[in-house]
Amino acid sequence: MATLLIVEDDRKTNEAICEYLKLAGHKLIPAYDGESALQCFSNSRIDLIVLDIMLPKISGLSVLHEIREKSSVPILMLTAIGDEYTQVSSFDGQADDYIVKPFSMILLGRRITALLRRSGKGILPDTIEFGNVIVDFLGYTAKDDNGKIDVTPKEIDLLKLFVEHKGLVLTRSQILDDLWGDSHPIIDRTVDTYIKNLRKKLHLDCIVTVKGIGYKYEVD
Repeated sequence: MATLLIVEDDRKTNEAICEYLKLAGHKLIPAYDGESALQCFSNSRIDLIVLDIMLPKISGLSVLHEIREKSSVPILMLTAIGDEYTQVSSFDGQADDYIVKPFSMILLGRRITALLRRSGKGILPDTIEFGNVIVDFLGYTAKDDNGKIDVTPKEIDLLKLFVEHKGLVLTRSQILDDLWGDSHPIIDRTVDTYIKNLRKKLHLDCIVTVKGIGYKYEVD
């Protein structure tokens, strides 16, 4: 998995982000001010940085500019500052993404996954095997020893979501928001039906029901 530098001066927020992303298999390095962020970046091989703007000692924008002089590592700005000028300044400084607090932890996870994938450090393989079943995420197909298995694109997208969030519990609402958004009047039971179909078609026992909450993808 990837090594992530989390630069956030609020210790509770920093710890919460680290705990959440650690469950997805990433290695986390916390930093609580701009100066220590630059030191961590110089001393470690970092795959992605989550960077606050309002930091002690050295501001987040200054950290961004200094890192950009020597590296193209993906940088996601995570800040309470939501005005247009600061966002434009961040993107002018070659930030890759920008999230305004308060934020959704699952959205942060999805943005990080997307940035890692674009940089060649993605955690989602092109294909994945479950016993004698092979799923091709690029081709949206699945097959076993008997040939092609009839799976829908939405079922493949659902499996992708679980693989990308390995070890994390996803609620039905989170799954609905991610795969369907607000465009369709989908109900919670739709998620249950899709998961039931995935388990049956692909003989999966790794999508575990977390009673009263949702589901998670769990492998040894």
